[in-house]
Amino acid sequence: MKKDFSSRSIVAIVGGGAWGSVLASLIGRNAHEVRVWVRDEESAREMNAGKSAPRYLTDFRFPETVRIMSDIERVLNGEPNVVIWALPAKAGRERAKEFAKYFNGSELVLHATKGIEEGSMKRVSQILVEELPLRRVGVISGPNLAQEIAREEPAATVIASAFDEVVQVGTDLLKNPFFRVYPASDVAGVEWAGTLKNIYAIASGMLDALNYGQNARSLLLTRGLAEMVRFGVVMGADAGTFLGLAGVGDLMATCSSPLSRNYRVGVSLAQGNSLDQALTELQLTAEGVRTTQIVAEFARERRIPMPIADALYS
Repeated sequence: MKKDFSSRSIVAIVGGGAWGSVLASLIGRNAHEVRVWVRDEESAREMNAGKSAPRYLTDFRFPETVRIMSDIERVLNGEPNVVIWALPAKAGRERAKEFAKYFNGSELVLHATKGIEEGSMKRVSQILVEELPLRRVGVISGPNLAQEIAREEPAATVIASAFDEVVQVGTDLLKNPFFRVYPASDVAGVEWAGTLKNIYAIASGMLDALNYGQNARSLLLTRGLAEMVRFGVVMGADAGTFLGLAGVGDLMATCSSPLSRNYRVGVSLAQGNSLDQALTELQLTAEGVRTTQIVAEFARERRIPMPIADALYS
């Protein structure tokens, strides 16, 4: 029997970081119940007690429909209609294998991860289809700085899936007066756009820390976008996707804001800190660091011209 994806939906969110928390807040306005999984019980207690995510977001509160849990079985028990996957890329396959037994195959899954798997070069949607007993998967990606959305500033995102139902359900769960969802079918393009722009966000932070002007920023953005398209097309993406919200839109936001983790890593590096120091100072996941290494090495092997990414890696 077809499940009800209306306001009676139960949504599970795997990952309670900044973006996972903001997604929980958005979805909590439209769904009947939202269950968020975090790794440790102490974090769950703290977040439930204050209805907030103090480690990641300021002046932020969860709706009453949101509950934080550290027991993944409790999060997925009761057959949630939709699962939002909001874990770092490096943890994707391991966690998917671990949690697969709690899925029954009827769920719709949307992931919100802007990264890839090292070695295989596989996108998160590919990993989820391989490891979970389901096929209806999509991606949420765009210029989505979590703190701005937490403050209810106007923003939009892209949901891409090969399944129209995934796009429609995701749109119904996320949309509200200050947050709009645009549909897409180019899953590979949306995933690669969100992944690749992190490389240039690091470079942009370095430029700003070195007090270079707008000419340098324009050069970085335009030539960086060209590299993203070049690489993405080789990986099966549609070039046009990179000219939309998930591509150039995300690139502009991430390359110009200190709210971007990857931008902040670039600033720290240009100030003379080592990479380890920059990441320690950040205390959060910056997907662009791994992505730069993975993409630059792959581009060298395949002779894909990516001079900016290659220079940053070197």
